[in-house]
Amino acid sequence: MKIVALSSDVSLKRSLDEGTEEQLKAVKEIIAAVKKEGDAAVLKYTEQFDGVPLQDNKVTQEEIDEAYNKIDEETLAIIREARENIRDFHARQIQQSWITTKEDGTILGQKVTPLDAAGVYVPGGRAAYPSTILMNVVPAQVAGVERIVMVSPPQKDGSLNSTVLVTASELGIKEIYKAGGAQGVAALAYGTESVLPVDKIVGPGNIYVALAKQQVFGSVDIDMIAGPSEIVVLADKTAKADYVAADLLSQAEHDPMASAILVTTDQTLAEKVSEEVEQQLKSLPKEEIASASIRDFGAIYVAETMDQAVDAVNELAPEHLEVMTEEPWEILPRIRHAGAIFLGEYSSEPVGDYFAGPNHVLPTNGTARFSSPLTVEDFTKKSSILSYSKSAMSKNGEKIAAFARLEGLEAHARAVEKRFEGK
Repeated sequence: MKIVALSSDVSLKRSLDEGTEEQLKAVKEIIAAVKKEGDAAVLKYTEQFDGVPLQDNKVTQEEIDEAYNKIDEETLAIIREARENIRDFHARQIQQSWITTKEDGTILGQKVTPLDAAGVYVPGGRAAYPSTILMNVVPAQVAGVERIVMVSPPQKDGSLNSTVLVTASELGIKEIYKAGGAQGVAALAYGTESVLPVDKIVGPGNIYVALAKQQVFGSVDIDMIAGPSEIVVLADKTAKADYVAADLLSQAEHDPMASAILVTTDQTLAEKVSEEVEQQLKSLPKEEIASASIRDFGAIYVAETMDQAVDAVNELAPEHLEVMTEEPWEILPRIRHAGAIFLGEYSSEPVGDYFAGPNHVLPTNGTARFSSPLTVEDFTKKSSILSYSKSAMSKNGEKIAAFARLEGLEAHARAVEKRFEGK
């Protein structure tokens, strides 16, 4: 890995892949076709892009039963325990509606209501991501969303991965469709003959999925436009080089565009981690992907002080931040921007990806400066409640009308004054 001394002229930012004009044009055409032709368009594009001809893309109970026969009890137990850990964490995020009253009879409040329906996009084909299902579905269920629809591109044999199906079934998802890419997103957003539209679409995907989510936003809500995975490790001389290297590679193997960065105050650690990364890469099954990530988007930054190192971390605003210092809890208050913060040498990033409970759907590409992990709140909406009494109107009506006229809105003013005509 390249080792760079931190200084004011070192750029820590990288640009996000926003897609080409050709990709955007293709996505718009697919969405338009699904809106017009419904299921026929979804099936057509599934055959075109996934190479799978289907007569019906809804997953049957027989397919789910068959998937259970392929899953061993140990795997099933792990999925169930992870589900409960995730559910327990998210249950603590529930917000309640509230009402407050004032002496003049004014009643104010906020009503929290779950969305009616949510759609979950799960990457598929050659990959299988049961953790994506858990992280996107559990907070929706905790929020009280009654209808959850899952779409995922099929494998070459026309099926969905058995672990994916079992995980969805363990969460009680009844509507599962073999549909990926922009056509899957469009089906969720606008509906087809077999798929009723949803209110929000969540879940990661490739650039076509990301562009499709951008295009349907406004007709439905979306979680975020996720970029390639990122990890930053903040470490001092007490960190173990082999731990740091292993954690950097845990993200590098995701994608050639994934970013794995070490920020440290110790030159010796920097050199040891660089050597460890090269050694560990040799035995990694996804060596080619991880090597490309490390080569193009990996770096080790050496800071003169911990303050400078923390400043660099906050500028990077990473998706995942591991703090491997002598006293990580002392560093925590100084971290302003990170999607998820892992403290201590045993808090390896995969612990959060799969099992501990916090959500792994996190802001990427520096957006942790202004956005948050997926939460229960993302599956609710809020309505303001206002009940004004006659006393309150008498006290404040003239001021409200004056404010309306300040903005040149006479009808607003008269709507208030109408309550006092002839009185």
